[in-house]
Amino acid sequence: MRHKQARTGEAEGKRGTGAGATPMEAGAETRRAGTQSAHRRAAPRARRAQGSGSKSSGRGSATRAQAGSTAGSHGCSQPTAQVLTHAELDGRLDALATAPEFFSAGALTLAMELDRAGTCLEISDPLSWRRAPKTDKTAGRVTLAQQFRSEVDAMVILDREDEARLARRVEFARIRFQHGMAAAGLDKSAVVDGVSSSAGGFVGIYGTTCKLPGELCRRWAELHALRTEMVERNLYLVLINVERYSHTTASQGDLIQEGSAALFRAVDGFDWRRGLLFRTYAVHWLNQAFRSYLYNFTNTVRVPVYLQKALKHVNDAKNRLGDAKASVERIAQEAQLGEGLVAAAMSAARTARSIDMTFDDEGEGGRLKDLLEAEVAEDGPYTTALEDVSLEDSLGQALDRLSERERYVVSLRFGVGTEREHTLAEVAAKLGVSLERVRQIQVRAIGKLRNPQLRKVVDPYLN
Repeated sequence: MRHKQARTGEAEGKRGTGAGATPMEAGAETRRAGTQSAHRRAAPRARRAQGSGSKSSGRGSATRAQAGSTAGSHGCSQPTAQVLTHAELDGRLDALATAPEFFSAGALTLAMELDRAGTCLEISDPLSWRRAPKTDKTAGRVTLAQQFRSEVDAMVILDREDEARLARRVEFARIRFQHGMAAAGLDKSAVVDGVSSSAGGFVGIYGTTCKLPGELCRRWAELHALRTEMVERNLYLVLINVERYSHTTASQGDLIQEGSAALFRAVDGFDWRRGLLFRTYAVHWLNQAFRSYLYNFTNTVRVPVYLQKALKHVNDAKNRLGDAKASVERIAQEAQLGEGLVAAAMSAARTARSIDMTFDDEGEGGRLKDLLEAEVAEDGPYTTALEDVSLEDSLGQALDRLSERERYVVSLRFGVGTEREHTLAEVAAKLGVSLERVRQIQVRAIGKLRNPQLRKVVDPYLN
């Protein structure tokens, strides 16, 4: 009888939170039931995802599985995780955008609400805004520039409404990420040191290494994925504006790289409240990046930027005066610049040419070094005409830097202009001073001779 009652009580305890169950046991039982229910709800979705995934290639499946393990440690890949889609987020942000002056405060409130609920934002697959690139099957070889242009042409360009919605998503993700960083007591340097690779690791494209707390890694991935989408869907602006600098000596590939990096700065500074299109704002950053690259990297010998800008005003002044050989005073007056700045800019206007460069574009003409080649004598390439001065003259130039007494001590000690070298005692006897005084004069004289300019004069005769 007692055994039967015990089994009955045990069954009642398993069915719910009866009078004999403790609150801890009841909470644990409730959590287990909720987890089992969530797994039952997620099972059909997992089977459907598995069925659709079997249609893709084995390589893509392996990449997604690897990225899923990377992102799984950040909480949003769990079956019970809540993910807010872009459509749902746009609905809430559009409501906040009706009062633009209060958008930031409303976005912060929404970010805190989502943080409390543990809700993550959707991260779109980069392939979702790409069309199938057009490939020319007749082309035998495709250059890197052609491949890049083909991929940019495959990007789906944003219209005005979609661009504004994406800009609001970027701002909201940034506000949420900055709020999380402030709550964790971290600054921007923690992002630079703690994150590598790109946000694609969270959608199965690349691997990602993140040393930040798990939630902040996810917040960073959400923000960077949205910034990347805005940049990639506006890369056509780089190809359009880079053509303006085709007349320069800079490599077009380098300019495209600088422009692509400048688009990220444009995304960070873009304000959708002004009602402008992103391309109107981004062109400023692109031209600034192109000019900065031309100022700093196109010359063989780098010329400071302020001198290059001054030289542009100098050339404009020469054109207005109609005199290419105008004096510094006239140019300074015409350009409204200081005479010292004009003179410095004109002296910096030097070009470098390779002596191996040919005179024609086809590479078949003569070379500059052929004109500069010296005639070789019958007894070999060496000739005394290559020497500017003799050893005696060089030593004389070096000793002229010394005082009369120092020059006398050095000449006697090392036999310069004398029959032999003299000892300290012999030099001291000639001068009527002590040995220590002669040594001090010798040390001071040798110290003066260690000047780099004097060393350059004597070096050719020391080897």
